[in-house]
Amino acid sequence: MKRLVVTADDFGASPEVNEAVDRAHRDGILTAASLMVAGNAAADAVARARTLPQLGVGLHIVLVDGRPILPADRIPALVDATGQFRTDMARAGVTIFTTPAARRQLAAEIEAQFAAFAATGLALDHVNAHKHFHLHPTIAGTILKVGRRYGMRAVRAPIEPRALLCLVDGTDTGPRIETAWARLVRARMRRAGMLVPDQVFGLAWSGAMTADRVHGILERLPDGLTEIYTHPATGAYPGSAPGYDYRGELAALTDPLAKTILTRERVALGHFADFA
Repeated sequence: MKRLVVTADDFGASPEVNEAVDRAHRDGILTAASLMVAGNAAADAVARARTLPQLGVGLHIVLVDGRPILPADRIPALVDATGQFRTDMARAGVTIFTTPAARRQLAAEIEAQFAAFAATGLALDHVNAHKHFHLHPTIAGTILKVGRRYGMRAVRAPIEPRALLCLVDGTDTGPRIETAWARLVRARMRRAGMLVPDQVFGLAWSGAMTADRVHGILERLPDGLTEIYTHPATGAYPGSAPGYDYRGELAALTDPLAKTILTRERVALGHFADFA
């Protein structure tokens, strides 16, 4: 059986993202959104989510290139001089892996983000991490330990079928180091009883998930559980990624042809809790 979750990341980052999530869910194929609990527009995202009972809202854990929940003096190993999370993922990853104090601060911040999500009263549909930092084994283990206490049931592991990308539009990403780490995360999370997609799309085409690409994926959707993750917005916003086609991704999610293909291919569309 072909089952599909279509997710928007960075929910709560800005009003532009929140409006796009709202429209893509009401008028399109979007079924889930991942909330940045410390995002600039997190309160607006939560208010919108309460009016969208069929939208599966999950936690988008931010540990790099963003704002923490805890005060900077509580997590000095994780933040820069401005009090924001560090942007140097490689060095931050080494610090977390090698420094006991950093690991304690990591656990405290992850706990704070889960607690902030719980305080919204929304059901926790899934968990993932900004820039897939949960592929780091220490971060993955901490998320699993803390998340279980908050009802975590589903996690993303970004394993993207290269052959299908090539069939859609000739994209050839070549081998990706992320895939090896993602396979380890998927196995670890599944052993712990988590629901993890069999394949995920959005890595190679991050910020460029056009309507043609979405249609191409849907027409060739593999069996099992698939996640397509996207970054829709009504336009660029402070902190948005240069070069991302935010409006194009919103248009892809609301293109009527996508629903036609899902019906024709008999794809079961839902959020993670629907398939748990």
